[in-house]
Amino acid sequence: MAPEATLERIASEALNIETLKTRNSDSLDFHDVAVWRLKEALEAAYQAGLSTASNTRSK
Repeated sequence: MAPEATLERIASEALNIETLKTRNSDSLDFHDVAVWRLKEALEAAYQAGLSTASNTRSK
């Protein structure tokens, strides 16, 4: 999966953020996020990076 698609998926699943594209609207571009949801998103991104690095090395 492409890096941008991975980040979009994580934002959607962990943070309930519809898109990471700038929409030039405070109500659409800024989100209140609980720290545990942010932690979940960061952990998912870290794991995705590890997985990608592992797959790259094994080729």
